Amino acid sequence: MGSETETREQIKRRFLAEAGLADAAREPLPMDASTRSYERLRRADGSTLMLMDAPRTAEGAPCPPDATDAERAARGWNALARLAASRVEAFVACAAYLRGRGLSAPQVIALDTPNGLAVIEDLGEALFARLIEQGADAGPFYETAIDILVDLHAEAPPASLPVGDGTQWPLLTYDALALQSGADLFPQWWPKLEGGAFAPDALAEWAALWAPITAAGERGASVFIHRDYHAENLLWLPERQGLARVGLLDFQDALKGHPAWDLLSLLQDARREVPAELELAMLTRYLAARPELDGDAFLADYAGLAALNASRILGIFARLVVRDGKPKYLAFLPRMKRMLARNLEQPSMEPLKAWFTEHAPGIWVQGEPE
Repeated sequence: MGSETETREQIKRRFLAEAGLADAAREPLPMDASTRSYERLRRADGSTLMLMDAPRTAEGAPCPPDATDAERAARGWNALARLAASRVEAFVACAAYLRGRGLSAPQVIALDTPNGLAVIEDLGEALFARLIEQGADAGPFYETAIDILVDLHAEAPPASLPVGDGTQWPLLTYDALALQSGADLFPQWWPKLEGGAFAPDALAEWAALWAPITAAGERGASVFIHRDYHAENLLWLPERQGLARVGLLDFQDALKGHPAWDLLSLLQDARREVPAELELAMLTRYLAARPELDGDAFLADYAGLAALNASRILGIFARLVVRDGKPKYLAFLPRMKRMLARNLEQPSMEPLKAWFTEHAPGIWVQGEPE
């Protein structure tokens, strides 16, 4: 751990020097909505690595494996939602698990767990989203991404993952409380964006309506889920073979969850339009590869969890705009509204559709995707 008088910059310089990278040129990368930051490290021979900076004090502590619901509520958001609090040990443990399955997660070159620092492999900049924007055919990208999920879902994950320093990182369940906490971001933050508040009876009805969906999510939690599996976190690595052609990023919040979760993150992307026909084709591909599943039951769970996720993201984007002063997230709202409305059209979702129609009619949007 750094001394109390050391600045964050001094801690990073010392870490890089100990890793033999004192002379590497440092190129900061734009930050996203997380508390982590990254720098590309360019060595004299032209090769590159990445410096991950995730201060342990930047967020509340992650959820202890044995915490009760009440204890999680008292500990705060990361414990409720079972987020990793940007702990580098979570990234390291998940990366090792994924690489052990032959997938392309970054190798960890150097690690300072107490200070939240890691030097990792640089997988480049060929994000699915950027390549598709430049005109590449999205089909092969999404097909390989689906095949990765089929591979990951072929067996149950372990209860914990080795970090490599003698410790274990627990792989907790994306349970009903975590799912409900995500859904609850909508009534917490959406009224602040539109002005107003939901009545107590509407809030009570809200929780009751989601209960069957969160219960199904917990009941079906059986596989390793990336939890943020979409085109901004997947890279195309054509020089590699098979499933390793897809580079995986930002998986540190991974949990044991319902197999529909990563599918809906990929196919109902908050940041880019995924054509409905592509979504259907990829769902068909996934179910064909897993004939042991009840397809109708799976798709019902998919629609419910997708509606929950859309509500969660609308709440997050509202929070980013209202609390954090980031108006750029307003541009993503119409897409998320459309996805929520589409999921609410499923027959099983009629009670929730009625709730939104009565209490939040502003989520209904007209017109074609932007």
